[in-house]
Amino acid sequence: MSRIPTSALSRYLLNGQVSRRGCIGVHRHSRQSVLAGSTLCSRRSVHVATESPLSPLPAQPVPLRKQLKEDAKQAKKQGKKKSKGDSQTVDGWELTVGIEIHAQLNTAHKLFSPAVTSFNDDPNSHVALFDVAMPGSQPLFQKETLIPALRAALALNCDIQKTSRFDRKHYFWWDQPSGYQITQYYEPFAKNGHITLFRRDGISPQDGEEVVVGIQQVQLEQDTAKTIAQTNNTHWLDFNRVGVPLIEIITRPEIHHPRTAAVLVRKIQLLLNTVDACVSGMETGGLRADVNVSVRRTDGSNPSLGTRTEIKNLSTVKAVEDAIIAERDRQIRELEAGGSIASETRGWSIGATETRRLRGKEGEVDYRYMPDPDIAPLVIGDDLVNHLRDSLAVSSDSEVDTLISEFGLTSKDSFSLINLENGARVQYFYKVLKSLKEKLANDGLGLPELEEQACLAGNWIIHELGRLTTYKAGPLANRELSFTPEGDCHQISDSDLSQLLYHLIRKQITGKVAKELLFAIYFNEVENGVTQAIEDNDLWFKEISQEEYEGLADEAMTNEEKVLQEFINYTEFPNGKLMYLVGKMMKLGPTERIVPAKAKEVLRSKVDLLRRG
Repeated sequence: MSRIPTSALSRYLLNGQVSRRGCIGVHRHSRQSVLAGSTLCSRRSVHVATESPLSPLPAQPVPLRKQLKEDAKQAKKQGKKKSKGDSQTVDGWELTVGIEIHAQLNTAHKLFSPAVTSFNDDPNSHVALFDVAMPGSQPLFQKETLIPALRAALALNCDIQKTSRFDRKHYFWWDQPSGYQITQYYEPFAKNGHITLFRRDGISPQDGEEVVVGIQQVQLEQDTAKTIAQTNNTHWLDFNRVGVPLIEIITRPEIHHPRTAAVLVRKIQLLLNTVDACVSGMETGGLRADVNVSVRRTDGSNPSLGTRTEIKNLSTVKAVEDAIIAERDRQIRELEAGGSIASETRGWSIGATETRRLRGKEGEVDYRYMPDPDIAPLVIGDDLVNHLRDSLAVSSDSEVDTLISEFGLTSKDSFSLINLENGARVQYFYKVLKSLKEKLANDGLGLPELEEQACLAGNWIIHELGRLTTYKAGPLANRELSFTPEGDCHQISDSDLSQLLYHLIRKQITGKVAKELLFAIYFNEVENGVTQAIEDNDLWFKEISQEEYEGLADEAMTNEEKVLQEFINYTEFPNGKLMYLVGKMMKLGPTERIVPAKAKEVLRSKVDLLRRG
């Protein structure tokens, strides 16, 4: 075939003109009208060898984002918008989940050696002979490690066993120098507990108002060494972590919705922190969760639970829910296709959509559990248990009830206060509220209702402080707020915030000024206290007089005959129109000198006069 001249190719591509010579000109008569004015991609269809008239051009593909938006609009119109709860159940199938939670105890020493527990020191700097299984070394139970474990078990409503024993769980891996892990498989120190999850905790709607999940047992055990992956298939081991005391909390298989499982993990993490049992949370590796997942049909064809798989080492609350959903759906697909579920251990990666197989599930025989002959039985006295029970910290449920009933906070804000900074934020709230109450009591102007003070303080401590470290604070917002367990904030002291809220609640400054002052405190620009900063910058609120309110209201109503007519003829009061006039009044008046509620009150009295005629 001869080479096509560049000019002919240009006419073909740009104008749809086909040469009379060569293969591209064979069917020019039947395609000329189609090519003229068509797009570039349609012009290339001339290579199709057919003499029949062209079929209509295919529709251009719709971008995926646009298609999703259109689908959402149609679903909304038809009342078929997908509910967030749809992922919690699958018609015709029942999900069953059991959870094992491993939490590092808040102790100074390891479980069976005097070496200190350390997570930030140099690798392999806190290792005893027993930790690395040196020949002749013996385990020495550190009694103080029992205290936080007992607090955790009591908080989970468990029965403390007077006598418990340690067992060896045999397996060979590089992070376990002795070739076995010391645990309490047969006779744990705590059994038969339970935890109650409420609707306000965020459980799945299908679980109703509350669900009680049984705790089968809580057992003491050792942690393994930390593995640090390197290049070229090399791994480094840090034995500072080996032998660190853990508790393993094993729930009964009584959870049937993914969201409820995630809520349970989050609540247990909060509970362990509240009673000072767990050294850190999931975000720092101090708590890990393994979930056991099985499914069965709801038609009664299989009365026993299905074959379970275990998903190991879930490190976030969201990962718990996502991994359970993915594994449930995988098992259902497998069973509906006629396959079977293998008992195996699976893994999950953040952002994944499918679990992945790690290894076949090992049974009890493979681990060769046996009593540890080197460790005496653990005997726990009733006096110790009673003392710890009496001194146990207030539970998160009780504290939420108090924040709602006595302080008037919403359940959402109450949970936020308790969860933020592992409970340090709620301690900060109490300190701010106490300081604010003292300032209000000492000025002789009367004490507002406690709920009014608490709701204002709670809103600022949760939301306004949260904005300080977001993009809205600009490029300088690079410091996270840091709180001590006692409730002291290094960037915004409780005395500064309470002074700010005092001036705000007394209407001595506006909300806008208060927010600007909060940023100034955060950026360390307030040197002599909040009150002095207001004075130096003349930020006091100077409200306009009643006469000025009246004049601004009349001005806002000028040339608004159509709007005013609605206040005369309404069947339902047009509050939106009133707020329109309030906004107009605010624009007409002096900046930061008008109280919106007062402006609304003045306008309402005037439009009521119009109706009465």
